[in-house]
Parts: sequence; C-alpha cells; structure tokens
Amino acid sequence: MKNKKTILIIIGAVIVIGIIGSIFFYNHGISAVLSKDEEVIVKIEAGSNASQMLEALDQAGLVNSKLAGKLFLKFNHYDHLEANTYIFNKNMSLSKIFSIIEDPDIEYILQSKLTIKEGNTIPEVAQAFADILKTSKEDVIKQWRQEDYLKSLIKEYWFIDKSILNKDIMFPLEGYLYPETYFITSEEPNLKDMTKLALDMMDKKLTPFKETIKKMNWTPHQFLAFASVVERESGTDETDRPMIAGVFMNRINTGMKLQSDITVNYAWQRTGVTVSTAQTQIDSQYNTYRYAGLPIGPISTVPESTLKACANYTHHDYLYFFAMKDPNNPKKAKVVYTKNYDDHLKEVKKAKDAGLWLE
Repeated sequence: MKNKKTILIIIGAVIVIGIIGSIFFYNHGISAVLSKDEEVIVKIEAGSNASQMLEALDQAGLVNSKLAGKLFLKFNHYDHLEANTYIFNKNMSLSKIFSIIEDPDIEYILQSKLTIKEGNTIPEVAQAFADILKTSKEDVIKQWRQEDYLKSLIKEYWFIDKSILNKDIMFPLEGYLYPETYFITSEEPNLKDMTKLALDMMDKKLTPFKETIKKMNWTPHQFLAFASVVERESGTDETDRPMIAGVFMNRINTGMKLQSDITVNYAWQRTGVTVSTAQTQIDSQYNTYRYAGLPIGPISTVPESTLKACANYTHHDYLYFFAMKDPNNPKKAKVVYTKNYDDHLKEVKKAKDAGLWLE
C-alpha cells in the first residue's frame, strides 16, 4: 500500500512538472525572440492562411518555436488577417504580431525604403531622398541648406555645431546622415522626418565614441571629417582602415599635409581616385594638398566600422601608403605602407613594373 502511494505521488509530481514545463515551453515559444530592438521586414503574400503566415514569420526569425506557434493559432481564432509588407520587431511577441496583421496600423506597414550608402556624398544621398519624395535632388539640397533649419539641428543634436554654417562648407549635412536602410511607414513622407531618421541613427552610432573624440581634442565635426577621408581612401576592405587612419594621424601629428587625392576630387565634385598636379592646385579648404590639417568638413557618409577604425586607429610610424593589385589574387587590392617618400616611390615603381598598379 505504501509503495502504491509512493508511485502515485511520483506520477502526480511528473504530471505537475510536465504541465509546468508545457506552460513554460508554450509561453517561451510565443514570446519575443529578443528583448532589444531589431526591425525585420516581412512580406505576407495575398491569399496566405494563418499557418503560412506563421511560416513567413519563422523564416524572418520572429518565432521562438513553430510548435508553440501552431498551438497559439489553435487557441486563438483570427477571422481577418491582412496581407501586407510589414515592419515587425524581434522584441514583439507572437500575440502582438498577429494582432497587427489582424488590424494593421500604418505605423507597421512599409511604404518605401530609403537607402543611404557608405561613402556616398550629399548629391548622391539627396538623390535617394528625392526618389522617395518625388522631387529633385537640387530641391532636397536647397532645403538642407536653409539656415533656420540648420540652427534647429544644432540645438537638437550634441554632435552638430556651428561649423556647418561656415560659408565655405559645400554641403552643411555632408557626413552627418548615417548610411543605413531606413523603412518609411508614412504614406506622405516629408524631408525633415526622413532626415531625422538618419540623424537619430548617427546620434546612436556616434555617442559611444563621445569620450574618445574629446580625448583626441577634436570636435565631432572634425572627427567626422577625418573618418570620411579614411572611408573614401580605404575602398571596400575594412581591415586596412585602422592602418590608414594611423597614417593620416601620423601626418597630422608631424605637421605634414594630409595630401589626400580624395579631398581634391571632392573639391572638384568629381569621382575617381587619381588627380593631376594641376588639379591639386584648386583653392578649396577641402584640398589637403594646399591646406594643412583636416578638410573643412566631412566629404562622405561614414559607417560604424570606419568610426571604430578611426577611434581605435593603429599606432605605427608609416607616413605613406598606396593600393596595388594583390600578386596572389589580382582581383583584390593590397595596401603597401612605407615610412618615407623615397621608399614610397620605390614601391610604386615595383608595382608598376610588375603590372600591379591600380589605375
């Protein structure tokens, strides 16, 4: 009798544990995948049923457990689920997501996407805004130059100062609009709201470097100018950026001019890498062949990887560098660093003689 009672207690305990475990599994399975913000675009195709929608959500990384999700759909009946392209967040529970699909709010429906590319200049960025706003890039740039608007931004953002009002600055917001893809939910977006998205993101990305910038004895404007030169000089390979930042920092610290071809091209508002001797004579405060120190302002957008590379630049004693074709893989570039101009010329000649020079 005693053994029978013990067995019943054990069975009861197992059942209770099983019920508690099942409840925990279910609640976890339908809860948010993450606690932090991470937006995800999900396209719900027309004609999709609830199960197919669950599959789409799972593929987008929004479901902790498909089994729990299927149980959720059995326990909850949705009469009207709408197909759309939604902007969900990984901090949303399955209940929240399906309530949005059942009764869509414009806040969660994607209307358009704004893509600001890394290393782009304001005319290129303005074109991306103009395409969405159905206007011209010239009109966008004109609005970005309005003094009252710029002064309001100086008051709103810690990293924007009166430097952008300098009459010699070519485009006041150059370098300040963070390169990213932004999801636009407004049916009638306006320039200021869209600009705020990019400035808010820059605030988020630049804030971790606030103290480092102070220690470098630079303003955020100067730091972004420096970072933009490194960005444009580095190409697509992120691994060389801390080294290249170190080269330019050495030039600044030794009183040497930056002599960046990229800044000359920016002064001429042209693309490309190479410049002629005549072109380096342009009288522009962006021209680091003519003027010592940093250019008067940023010359392109700057991604987080370059911000990090400049805040944590590599300490070395190189003063020169150039890119050549990698002899082991001609489709890739290799950066050559030298400590003096004579060695720089010798390495350039070697690269040209070997047919590895990048035009």
